[in-house]
Amino acid sequence: MFQKLTSVLFLLVLSSCSYFKEEAKPEAIARVGDSYLYRSEIVELIPEGTSKEDSVAIVQSYIDRWATQKLLIKAAELNIRKERQIEIDNLVLQYKTDLYTKAYLEEIVSNQLDTLVSETEMRNYYSDNKENFRTNGVLLRLRYLHLPKDHPKFETIKSKFFDRKKGDAKFWETYQLQFKSSALNDSVWVEMNQVYRKLPFINPENRENYIVSGKSIQYPDSLYVYLVKVSAVLDKNEISPYDYVKPTLKELLLNKRKLDLIKKFEKDITDDAIKNNKYEVYR
Repeated sequence: MFQKLTSVLFLLVLSSCSYFKEEAKPEAIARVGDSYLYRSEIVELIPEGTSKEDSVAIVQSYIDRWATQKLLIKAAELNIRKERQIEIDNLVLQYKTDLYTKAYLEEIVSNQLDTLVSETEMRNYYSDNKENFRTNGVLLRLRYLHLPKDHPKFETIKSKFFDRKKGDAKFWETYQLQFKSSALNDSVWVEMNQVYRKLPFINPENRENYIVSGKSIQYPDSLYVYLVKVSAVLDKNEISPYDYVKPTLKELLLNKRKLDLIKKFEKDITDDAIKNNKYEVYR
């Protein structure tokens, strides 16, 4: 559409060290009706080091898109019925209002929100709203390890694993790197999907044979063997443990603070406007 014009433009501007030079007056490089595209608007389009051919292509593509958009909006203004245009203009205005107010409130919240949530606050909220924290599926606590069948310390490891004592911490530090995989912390609640991934011999069809609170499991797997100890099980729709929902509790309380802060700010700004005669309702 404007190829000849663009080529001439680049022959003029690409001969210097930079692709564009600051002009004393705006210089138009394209026109659609009474709308003009100026050279200053495309200065930042071309990355440093771009070849002349690629630079021409980039600018030509931009000009074509600009022209197409201008032509389309002119056609739309002529052909869309007036009532629909008013609806669209109102939507645009509302969208602008929403963007501005959202950005402003986010800034207010960022500057004023206290993000420290105490343990007491979380526990109290959990205690008052337990019914809102029911499990969506099975949760459990377990520990496991996957080690070679011929490990020279197999029987010792097995004995200490199923009869775990606090004094064995040094022992596990010594041997843990010799296991194919392991998870020895059974104080953390996990979902069944995690168990299926870590212990592939357990699946939805046979899980009732294995996922039982207090159950000890020894399962051979080719050259290796799984040792598993299930510490606790919670079925679907039971109250989730506090430790499991603790991260969620913090987010909930922070979101509540945000909403409270926004409501307070909205009330304060309205009350202030009324006090200073900047806002009144005519009845």
